[in-house]
Order: sequence, then C-alpha cells, then structure tokens
Amino acid sequence: MIGLYCPGDSLVHRLPAGLKLLLLVLAIVAMTIFARTPLAVAVAAVTVALLFAVARISWRVAVAQIRPVLWMTVIIGVFQLFTTTPARAIAVCGVLLVSVALAALVTVTTRVTAMLDALTRALAPLRRLGVDPERVGLLLALAIRCVPLLASIVHDVAEARRARGVSWSATALVTPVVVRALRTADAMGDALAARGVDD
Repeated sequence: MIGLYCPGDSLVHRLPAGLKLLLLVLAIVAMTIFARTPLAVAVAAVTVALLFAVARISWRVAVAQIRPVLWMTVIIGVFQLFTTTPARAIAVCGVLLVSVALAALVTVTTRVTAMLDALTRALAPLRRLGVDPERVGLLLALAIRCVPLLASIVHDVAEARRARGVSWSATALVTPVVVRALRTADAMGDALAARGVDD
C-alpha cells in the first residue's frame, strides 16, 4: 500500500500535498471524536467512497488498500464485542477502516516526494529547536522504502522454504529474515555514508 501512486488529474490529485495531509489529520481526529454510532460511521464511509470516485480511483485499488488491516479489524471487533456493545464495536472498527481508506486515498493521489517535501516545509520552524527537517524527511523516505523491502524479504524467504519443502516454523522463518534485513540495513548505511550522510 505504501508508496502506491495512481497518476491522475482529478481535483483530489491537484490538491497540494500539505493541504491533503492536514485535512487527513483533521478528518481522522473528527471521526474519532464524533463518529460514535454506526450511522455516523456509515456517513463517513460514504463520504470517503465519494472522494475515491471523484479521484477516479478504481474500486479494486480502493479495496486493496484496506485489505491488509481487515484481520486486525476483525480481532479488534471481537474484543469490542466482549467489552462493549455491538454498536460501539461497529463504530470503532468502522472508524479504523474509514481512517485507513482515507489515508490510502492521500497515498494513491499524492507522490511520496510531494508528501515528504510538504512535511519538510512544515517542520522548518522547528529548526531553531534543533530539529533537522531534511534529516526527518530522509528518515521517512527510508522508512517508506523499507516497508515494501522488508515485505519482499519475508516473501522471498517463505518462497525459498516452500521450494525446499521445509515445514512451517516461526523461528526458521524469522531468523533468515532478520539476518537479511540486518545485511540490507548495513548496505544502506554504507551507501548513505558514501554519499556524505553522517551518523
């Protein structure tokens, strides 16, 4: 999901990245505070669906954005059913899914570089407090790059184990993943050092 950008010229695409990020934060905060009933969550979901339509993002892409969090949502929903009411469980899970969908809308309609540039500009006033906006932007860029990279490492290790016919084992999967991830991190660190990025 992270880093997926769908080119387009819709109104949503043309909005400045900084404005979209600000509206995203405000919308999530507003939903968290005010969307406490299934009806309120349904209104928010319909609104986000309309925004996807305005952005001309296909329903397949939209559904793919929330699929990774469905299992987590089910677990949260079951826990909520045991501790609160069904209406509250629907509201909590609904707000989570709508928030993820809204964040995904920003992701698919905004280039990562534009979001990082907007964040760097927003952090500029903190420079006098010792915050380096460029370093924060670099950190986020590396984080965004490393999420799909780590997923690729896990996939490759799992495929290699299946090809060898090795039975499933959490330890046998985690160990080579950690080793490859550390080697990749070392290589990235060496590359950054070679380009003049200090510790």
